[in-house]
Amino acid sequence: DCIIPKGKAIRPAEAGMLAILAKSFIFVYQRPRVSILSTGDELADLDERFNEEKIVNSNSYAIAAQVKEAGGLPILLGIAKDNPDHLKRKIREGLNADFLVLSGGVSMGDYDFTKPVFQELGGEMNFWKLAIRPGQPVAFGNIGKTLAFGLPGNPVSSMVTFEQLVRPAILKMCGSQVLSRPVVQALFQEKFSKRPDRRHFLRGILWMENGMLMVRTTGSQGSGILTSMVKANGLIDVPVEVEKLKPGDVVNVQVLGGGF
Repeated sequence: DCIIPKGKAIRPAEAGMLAILAKSFIFVYQRPRVSILSTGDELADLDERFNEEKIVNSNSYAIAAQVKEAGGLPILLGIAKDNPDHLKRKIREGLNADFLVLSGGVSMGDYDFTKPVFQELGGEMNFWKLAIRPGQPVAFGNIGKTLAFGLPGNPVSSMVTFEQLVRPAILKMCGSQVLSRPVVQALFQEKFSKRPDRRHFLRGILWMENGMLMVRTTGSQGSGILTSMVKANGLIDVPVEVEKLKPGDVVNVQVLGGGF
């Protein structure tokens, strides 16, 4: 009989079973290396002196934590200036990894700036925009064997698009058979409306009440409000075609870490 199938994570129980079977060496997938680069002259890192005109480079550290949670090995490349030569040099530093994740530099205004750099490095872009919110300006392509993701610069948009695109790719390279977060159905507790042009991911709070699973938003859903992700234990998935939600409607929720 197969005790531990291919693609299953080695948890404490599996480690104990391997010991019982006297298996001190086993074949495993190598953890993918993920280079992380933030872009923008307005950014300052933690070890830099900065004033109110600068923004702390929080995205690199949030993405690094997401990479580790997904099973990858984060490599922090720091900050690339809004200069083609500097951006090219920083990207080159990350091309020995399996993945390159850029934060910022993919909005419509940045397109003509970043795309030529990728092309000069021999890269190809498969897409530069998705019908989702937050995170419409998001890119994917490759430079040689390195898969490249361009995420938005806003903190929430960066984390949400990582969840939808980068995390499954890392898990796939890790050999995992399960690429998505657990999805549960819950009763929505608010009113919500949108145009039927984009799929929305609302930051939500799940809880049990009288044996039923409930969910509400964390409050304001601005893409720069990082506290909405701090409070959230789920992402409420609102399909493109849905225009309105009312209290009592059943919604799908991607369960984030922490439980409910």
